Amino acid sequence: MRFLGHLIVTGLALWVTALILPGMHLGDDSATLLSQVLTIGAIALILALINTIVKPLLSFLAFPITCLTLGLFQLVINTLMLLLAGWVSGLVGLTLEFDTFWWALLAGVIIGILSGIVEAVTGLGEGDRERA
Repeated sequence: MRFLGHLIVTGLALWVTALILPGMHLGDDSATLLSQVLTIGAIALILALINTIVKPLLSFLAFPITCLTLGLFQLVINTLMLLLAGWVSGLVGLTLEFDTFWWALLAGVIIGILSGIVEAVTGLGEGDRERA
């Protein structure tokens, strides 16, 4: 149930970020509402799988440079995860595109902030803190 909540929060954050940023393109604007919602849900699932499988490995390998930059390299890693999600979603016929690397970086920051706010309001992030 928690995973479904995180997927909904990620999908909502992706959708709002696509509305805000002109350099981020999510789904087909002329599609029906149901088609757009399913597209955003599928892209959120792809992003969740990439963040679960690839991101920990990349974070481990980039640990020295992350320490050297006092954690700012994590922004680059988040951006690379978004770009990878865009590439994978393109392979399955979905649209998640960024005009430049910098739009993807800004999208990652906005998605992170929005997800954090929604998870704090809904209480989704509380279970993670209790286990630690």
